[in-house]
Amino acid sequence: MKRGLLAILCVLAAGCSTRGQVNPDVMQTATAPLTCTTKAECDTWWQRAKTWVTDHSRYDVTISTDSLIQTAGPDGGRRALAYQITKTGNNDGSFTIGFSAHCDSSLGCKPNPWEAGADFKQFVRGGNANDNVPAHAPAPSAAHPTDTMPGQTMPSPTGEPVSQ
Repeated sequence: MKRGLLAILCVLAAGCSTRGQVNPDVMQTATAPLTCTTKAECDTWWQRAKTWVTDHSRYDVTISTDSLIQTAGPDGGRRALAYQITKTGNNDGSFTIGFSAHCDSSLGCKPNPWEAGADFKQFVRGGNANDNVPAHAPAPSAAHPTDTMPGQTMPSPTGEPVSQ
């Protein structure tokens, strides 16, 4: 009886052994700065950012400017992610694209915000094999994956935005 109850609780909690854990490779990709250095690269990356949000959000894009992409949401109790993408200028003339994702569910977000952040950054950099980015797109910047940039936001495993 106790074993059956434990199994039901594990299913309801979305898995006992993996709840709140994030693959270190996903975490490294999700927290790596997304910094473009030329106007052409920044324009290409910003367009890819818009494409990714449009293709991945269950909410409509409500703001789309040269420095902000934001979706509606999150709606009360829903697990779907709402997104806010920012583009901020740096002192050296480069730009940092920030990513924030959150939901409003006590059961956690779907997809996992860290995995969404990693997927977003790979897509924007042109690193996904199936991302339909032209072969002539600029290469990603050589920023070190463990560096952080002020003002960049990332989601926590619970879906709450965390400044980095």
